[in-house]
Amino acid sequence: MNNVVEKLKGIVVVSVQAMPSEPLYPEKCMAAMMKSVLNGGAGALRVAGARDVKSAKALTNVPVIGLTKPNQIPKNWKEIVYITPTVKDVIELVEAGADIVALDATQRKRPDNEKLEDLIKFIHIKKRIAMADISTLEEGIAAKEAGADILSTTLAGYTLESASSPVNEPDFELLKQLVEQTNMPVALEGRIWEPEQVDRAFELGAHCVVIGSAITRPQLITKRFVFRKEK
Repeated sequence: MNNVVEKLKGIVVVSVQAMPSEPLYPEKCMAAMMKSVLNGGAGALRVAGARDVKSAKALTNVPVIGLTKPNQIPKNWKEIVYITPTVKDVIELVEAGADIVALDATQRKRPDNEKLEDLIKFIHIKKRIAMADISTLEEGIAAKEAGADILSTTLAGYTLESASSPVNEPDFELLKQLVEQTNMPVALEGRIWEPEQVDRAFELGAHCVVIGSAITRPQLITKRFVFRKEK
């Protein structure tokens, strides 16, 4: 298990995801995107759902991070747990072959009152790595205590508890705090748009960097150019 975490050290992980309502969601399109980013040097993939975990495992030997999320993000998404919320979701990802299971590790209530530590225990029983997506330092510390193997700033700025996170850039301060105070591998994820931000993340001690929208969400990339004068 530790070998998988070591494989993430110093690399760029690419998040290849699309919602069912988006043109790139069909399996063939997502597989083509995975191949493209692997050709570009992605050191690992982060994908959503059993279908795409299976596709990723069929394409590559690099670590595959799996998660689940609903087909439509709820309007109150800042208030609820929706990334791999239950043991059932964990089972789905493990059976699909995910090397690492990413899950919401905030302190918010989970469906059916399931507990974060129970999900992490199950991940470990299945000899997989638990990646804790958090939004604050306190959540990171709690995730460590719950048994997480690696922390990720994925949810910084996307919860009510992290309203003070930067809007247009990664939360470098949270990364710095997590590295210094948890002594755990920490992934920087969220609002990474420039290569210089990747360099800064590693300078601050990031174990790896996860990039999604800037590489794999054409509609968001396009908007940055088309609507730049309106900002």
